[in-house]
Amino acid sequence: MELYTNLREGEKGAWISIGVYLLLSTLKLSVGIIGSSEALKADGLNNFTDIIASVAILIGLRISQKPPDKHHQYGHLRAETIASLVAAFIMAFIGIQVLIQAVQHLANPIQESPSLLTAIVALFSAIIMYIVYRYNLNLGNRINSAALKAAAYDNRSDALVSIGATIGIVGSILGFPLLDGITALLVGIIIIYTAYTIFHDAAYTLSDGFNVDEAESLSTIVRLVEGVDELTDFKARMHGNLMFVDITVTVDPNLNVLNSHRITEEIEHRIMKVKPFSVILVHIEPNMDLLDQQ
Repeated sequence: MELYTNLREGEKGAWISIGVYLLLSTLKLSVGIIGSSEALKADGLNNFTDIIASVAILIGLRISQKPPDKHHQYGHLRAETIASLVAAFIMAFIGIQVLIQAVQHLANPIQESPSLLTAIVALFSAIIMYIVYRYNLNLGNRINSAALKAAAYDNRSDALVSIGATIGIVGSILGFPLLDGITALLVGIIIIYTAYTIFHDAAYTLSDGFNVDEAESLSTIVRLVEGVDELTDFKARMHGNLMFVDITVTVDPNLNVLNSHRITEEIEHRIMKVKPFSVILVHIEPNMDLLDQQ
């Protein structure tokens, strides 16, 4: 199945993110400690949380590829969403730690200015993370992976954080020492906000939330199918990257089974054109108003 092939291909993006984050977090934490920069150390801890998030996505992608069994007849696609939920809690915990350290630094500022090397490392990291962002975004769009696209946007926020860290460090070097601590504080807030965003999206999906505008768009597609008199019920939910749709429509009560079946096939075909990774169940009912008129 193409969906499972895409999940395997999505692992490439997760592995690249893990490797880059491991390198950058080690570099930033080491240089941040040596060069006396709270902003760079906070940025390094931010990348450390991203390692955890990327590992969670990798594990989720791996488990999601398991075929359905007697205990999981719809497959294991939600494993990816559950892994994101776990990663969100870990990121929030580390974000709180960054905030605490930043507040302590602001309350008791160190007079020593960060070294220029810390600014160079932060700027270098921003460039690298932007390249990773573009790669993961293109791959996520090509294989239609929501998790990989979310990881790409996290890569982009990391690039922006590193740019902010660069500005804070340079400002501190130029004689504004509080900027380094303020930047660290902002990094902590960004980590917590990113954790909240991941948690919100995962919880929304796990609780069978579905976008209202998208539901209306798909409903319009169904109503335009020839032979459909009325769309009486439309339900949809996400199961990992797979969309399940349950539809009830009324048709002419005089139609035979073959023609009714053709209507269901046309509905499935049109939805699959815009949402290829979908499982669609169409229930046909006779239009009783037309029956009463006869």
